[in-house]
Amino acid sequence: MAVLPAFPFPSGCLPRFSSRTFLLSPSYHSRLSLPSTRRSMTSYLMSPRDLHNAIKTNPPSTVSHEPRVIPLCASWFPANDHEGLAGIQVFRQKRIPNARFFDLDQVIDTHSPFPHLLPSAVDFAASMSGLGIRKEDILVVYDTKELGIFSAPRVGWMLKAFCHPKVHILNNFRLWVEQDLPTEQGEIRSFEHSTYPVPKMDETKIASYEEVREAVMDHNKEGREGIQVLDSRSSNEFSGRYSGPRPDWTSGHMPGSINIPYDLMLDPETKAFFPSDQLMKLFKTKGVDPLKPIISSGTSITAYVIETALNEAQCGSSDSRKVYDGSWSEWTQRVRASDYLIRKTQP
Repeated sequence: MAVLPAFPFPSGCLPRFSSRTFLLSPSYHSRLSLPSTRRSMTSYLMSPRDLHNAIKTNPPSTVSHEPRVIPLCASWFPANDHEGLAGIQVFRQKRIPNARFFDLDQVIDTHSPFPHLLPSAVDFAASMSGLGIRKEDILVVYDTKELGIFSAPRVGWMLKAFCHPKVHILNNFRLWVEQDLPTEQGEIRSFEHSTYPVPKMDETKIASYEEVREAVMDHNKEGREGIQVLDSRSSNEFSGRYSGPRPDWTSGHMPGSINIPYDLMLDPETKAFFPSDQLMKLFKTKGVDPLKPIISSGTSITAYVIETALNEAQCGSSDSRKVYDGSWSEWTQRVRASDYLIRKTQP
């Protein structure tokens, strides 16, 4: 059975297509005419029922050399989680059958003093090989049911940044459980190692500290209006009323940045993404310029909730967006007090 490539394509890995307005792309209209099972494999967000059907059609067998649909659990909890939960703990308690666990605390730049920066291409390939994942596999990343949507968008974005061609986000595991779809529990099983090729990183998706610093310093100058920093942290962290997960960090925000707490994009009951029209309304209300935003967060986790929501709302083009991988954890430790690049009040 032929499987359509995931949508959208990783920019920098395939020929680039550009849309610099709020208009829906032609691919959106063409997807509406597809049968539902095929349409689900061309949408970045995937419903629980569509994933269940896709797994039955393309199971994660080690025998088959066809593209397999592999659930990839990216559950991660911040250090200040009030219940003291850990991703691997909830993975053992309940997971999609044959899912693999992607450890966000391990697949990182181990030489960086800042948390969760992207690993090298060599380390990324080694991690994928250890999980038994092949380049042609269709990966569907999901979060714990406790958080709904939190860290899975980070892993989905990482996979696309390293040019894995077929990536989706499950929207979401909480709904999977509520719909009484199959689950399993117990210790992690081992999977036969694969030989995942060392990929090329798509550096067009990443904003460096220097690039963000320049954009922030020039944010109110003529000709720089199209560059915005979107910050996914809570309003208390953004305003400076709360230091966030690390008490040693300086709280506040970058001058000119726009606060869009990640949970504003999620249904408060299901913790799944809101429909695209509601997401678009949120971005318009917040004054998001779709031409060239730079997205930031606390420790480079929830910024990708904004990135995924922008994709779902068809708000601009992924080619025109970057994520500041260092995020607030790097910013607060590198800027000088004399620069006045940390503000304490809502702009």
